[in-house]
Amino acid sequence: MSAPKNAMEVFQHLEKSNCRDCGEKTCLAFAGAVFQGRRALSECPRLDPEVIRRFAPSGGADGGDDGIEQLKAAVANIDLSAAAARLGARYENGRLTLKVLGKDFSVDASGVIRTDIHVNPWVAAPFLMHVLHGEGAAPTGNWVSFRELSGGKERYPLFQKRCEEPLKRVADVYTELFDDMVHLFSGRQVEEQFASDIAVALHPLPKVPMMICYWKPEDGIDSTLNLFFDETADRNLDIGTIFSLGAGFTQMIERLAVRHGYKVEG
Repeated sequence: MSAPKNAMEVFQHLEKSNCRDCGEKTCLAFAGAVFQGRRALSECPRLDPEVIRRFAPSGGADGGDDGIEQLKAAVANIDLSAAAARLGARYENGRLTLKVLGKDFSVDASGVIRTDIHVNPWVAAPFLMHVLHGEGAAPTGNWVSFRELSGGKERYPLFQKRCEEPLKRVADVYTELFDDMVHLFSGRQVEEQFASDIAVALHPLPKVPMMICYWKPEDGIDSTLNLFFDETADRNLDIGTIFSLGAGFTQMIERLAVRHGYKVEG
């Protein structure tokens, strides 16, 4: 299906319960935000996934192939060497290169991406958004929750549903998860963060680190998992892109668990 022609076209597919799980006050307000491009359709936790797929450009995820192509076109209109200096990236032979989860990820002046890993939209879009708009603010080492970032409070309930809760379910059954993250994604174990049992720091982008803290179940108390970001994250990516980054990472971890033979209850 093509992009919606107006907000009412989006609204007719919503549940209309005004549950506020998306962070908006009403379903109509959410529909308007989707039509204006401020929110993604998938941010409605009660929407049929088939509807999301039908509205997505080229059948892809939010942003889809069309969204990525628009970002590539925008990159072609900026000075990549200046962007590299702003971000502390490497610039050589006309290409800007950053590490994405420990792997080289680069783009040239024509918007062509090269990398050793699969170019998924949830990786490519944050990379390109960072190149286009990131301030290049250096991480301070002060970890904050998603809701403490600018614009994160309204979206935090959905961030819990799409990111923290699914990751917790994986961690509950996949005990080697955190060791695998360290080895696969060039992460590192972090000591004594927020009194968690396990903490792992990863770098989806060099200046946008993410920390996963896990508290094991104990004495009848359920396990807990939370994601934290450096306090400068919202200066290097907008909150919507940070959300998409967390959701994409979560889906990748869920698939990783399945490939390793773990059954994760939804």
